[in-house]
Amino acid sequence: MSGHLAILYSCALSGLQAPTVCVEVHLSTGLPAFHIVGLPDTGVRESKERVRSAIEFGGWDFPAGRFTVNLSPTNLPKESGRFDLPIAVGVLMATGQIILPNEVQQQLPHMYLMGELSLTGALISIQAPLIMALSIYKRDPKAIVIMPKEDAKMAARIRGLQVIGAETLAEVVAYLSGQRTIQEMLIGQEGESIDEASRGVESTSLCLSDIRGQAQACKALEIAASGGHGLILVGSPGVGKSMLAYRLPTLLPPLDEQQQLDVMAIYSLTKVTPPPLGIAPFRAPHHSASAVALIGGGTNVLPGEISLANHGVLFLDEMAEFDRRVLEALREPLESGEIHIARAKRTQTYPARFQLMATCNPCPCGYLGHSQKLCRCTTEQITRYQNKLSGPLLERIDMHFNVHAITQDWLQAVPAERSEVVRVRVEQCRQRQLQRQGVLNARLSDAQLRTYCQLDKEGESLLANAMQRLAWSARVSQRLLKVARTIADMNEHPSILAEDLAQAMMYRGGSGG
Repeated sequence: MSGHLAILYSCALSGLQAPTVCVEVHLSTGLPAFHIVGLPDTGVRESKERVRSAIEFGGWDFPAGRFTVNLSPTNLPKESGRFDLPIAVGVLMATGQIILPNEVQQQLPHMYLMGELSLTGALISIQAPLIMALSIYKRDPKAIVIMPKEDAKMAARIRGLQVIGAETLAEVVAYLSGQRTIQEMLIGQEGESIDEASRGVESTSLCLSDIRGQAQACKALEIAASGGHGLILVGSPGVGKSMLAYRLPTLLPPLDEQQQLDVMAIYSLTKVTPPPLGIAPFRAPHHSASAVALIGGGTNVLPGEISLANHGVLFLDEMAEFDRRVLEALREPLESGEIHIARAKRTQTYPARFQLMATCNPCPCGYLGHSQKLCRCTTEQITRYQNKLSGPLLERIDMHFNVHAITQDWLQAVPAERSEVVRVRVEQCRQRQLQRQGVLNARLSDAQLRTYCQLDKEGESLLANAMQRLAWSARVSQRLLKVARTIADMNEHPSILAEDLAQAMMYRGGSGG
């Protein structure tokens, strides 16, 4: 920093990335002017009025002179009022009204300032503080982030990151001048950690024991939860498909700390209310949802339902009623766990590592194969309805299960186990997978599949016969092996036995789709 030049650091926002922005404030002689350059939008250009008022209201001088603020890199679009704070501090530094101690000067390259200013100098909350803090910490573990106090409480959940929360420009100036110590404003020492917050989350009122007489379907749900597998339930109206689907989240263990941060970061980009802290997201879009709503996009390239369901469940009720083009867009995210959205002016990548849960009827009237009610659909209608779900999409869903109506009175049927009982088994099964291979079975790579899903001779013969008889593709056989590996883990079998494979084939629905 020279006598009339101040250099500070902030960041921009681009999807889930927050690129570093260098804020240079230069004061030179000449007619009074205040120019901001570096591809600023209207919100950034208006900063000069907010900054001038905040400085004068705080009791500092705003001298006449030619101020030039450069936000670099210049090819990166700059938006919102988060640059108000570094610009205001830069003006005070360039005019000599802030003298930094040597210790603060040494920390300055690792110091990132962000916050919108009111006309009185109060700091106003900014968009997506957690994304910015995460991105900064990944680049610079020594970073010190200065932001509005409300945003700092969220950003301080990142372990190891120094976050300083301030309510006014005056507090920031006092800290930089050495009049306040960092310990007094370090929210990470005062705020509630994610682990502490998640302990108090009450579970949902839904319970698996609400289901009666569907023992096999409940077992399919437990297998799907244990391995993170996709599951589609096919059956007539009223057999309990949706009831089962809505109880899948009650079987899932709480999210770990990193997963919670990922979920909070995604939701901070939208106006959607996030799930309770520690609870896996559960998204259930209506079948009239557009491709943009489901996949993401729009003018600002925002995340869609598949990204909001990251680390959670995406439930597509009446899947065959969705637009086929919308459903086909799910194929790539189901394989890769992320979605790349390309538009004319920008491209964004969002995570989409969701567990797909779907339901559908077997035909338009819903009673094909029903034991008591007659199907009224023609062969052509049935074929047209079933073709709404393409083979390539169905191949990417691990488990296909046909749910049948129970033959006895529903009230007299045996209820399923309680969700908390099943969830303990799910957690134990998942722990076995993570200790062995680091990921859930549904996410095994091809190399891991060859290592951890080997079959004995009886199993190889069983799989080969099924592939030939049912015309299963290689993708279907891989999905089948992953489900068999989960069943083996549930049974505490070190390797996949023929009985594990046979059970997995039963939960494939006997079709190649």
